[in-house]
Amino acid sequence: MQTLRIGPGITIDESELTETFIRASGPGGQHVNKVSSAVQLRFDVANSPGVPHEVKLRLARLAGTKITLDGVLVINAREHRSQDRNRQAARAALMALLQEAAVPPRPRHKTKTPYGEKLRRLEGKKIRSTVKQGRGRPAED
Repeated sequence: MQTLRIGPGITIDESELTETFIRASGPGGQHVNKVSSAVQLRFDVANSPGVPHEVKLRLARLAGTKITLDGVLVINAREHRSQDRNRQAARAALMALLQEAAVPPRPRHKTKTPYGEKLRRLEGKKIRSTVKQGRGRPAED
């Protein structure tokens, strides 16, 4: 059994990946109807012991519609004509997603609104107020 090392603290056992070979859609004549060259790679993220919980949460957000309600990541690869190259492409896509999810987001540091910015905003409000006051009914003399 091989183990895929994604990053620090993230390892995936080869047995956790399920590959299904399907027929690719699109043009190709008779050949496309005979050969199952497209690859559907499934990885059960929710039950994987090698992926930390925080990474699983980030991966679910990154994957979007590629992840099922059961927590299974489904990657379809059908760009290439050969089955082997589609397998490699699917695994590369999985690795890229996991590596992106492994990077924690940078914390946001609150900053104070600059004093000049506050003054400009208040000045704009004053100008707008005088414009709107000028739209009222004329005063009776």
